Amino acid sequence: MLTFEQIKELIELVAQNRLQGMELERAGFRLKIDGQQVQAAPAPGGPAEAAPQYAALPAAAPAVHAAAVPAAAPAAAGAPAAAPAGPPAGSHILTSPIVGTFYRAPSPDADSFVEIGSRVKKGQVLCIIEAMKLMNEIESDVDGVIAEIYPQNAQAVEFGEPLFAIKTS
Repeated sequence: MLTFEQIKELIELVAQNRLQGMELERAGFRLKIDGQQVQAAPAPGGPAEAAPQYAALPAAAPAVHAAAVPAAAPAAAGAPAAAPAGPPAGSHILTSPIVGTFYRAPSPDADSFVEIGSRVKKGQVLCIIEAMKLMNEIESDVDGVIAEIYPQNAQAVEFGEPLFAIKTS
């Protein structure tokens, strides 16, 4: 059986090399990663981009099918999303420090932490990233104004993936 990290590395290799997919079978364990499924969808504020897609998560990475790992495979199915079209001039890009699920508000019925145009201070909470049932508050590392919010609410995000563009003041 493969570890979570090994599965994650395989997914990243499929995504980085733009492979159509791969299958691996070991001692009754079967892992199938489908990659390069092209979907035309308009990017926020930019032209349509083609990106691989999840089977069970938002469009962003290869799909994973594992017969022997029912819970680990969907959680491991993360790969870096397409880079934003380009940050606004004079902007600082705040990236995800962890892999997890991006949430704009502290609860489903609460208001978002920030909106585009919101003034933020260094240390202010901008979002939550859930990782392994832990809610991690992500804070601004600069003072400024929110120019862009890249992920959608409840979207899976990867380490280093852009979350916000903040026009510094």
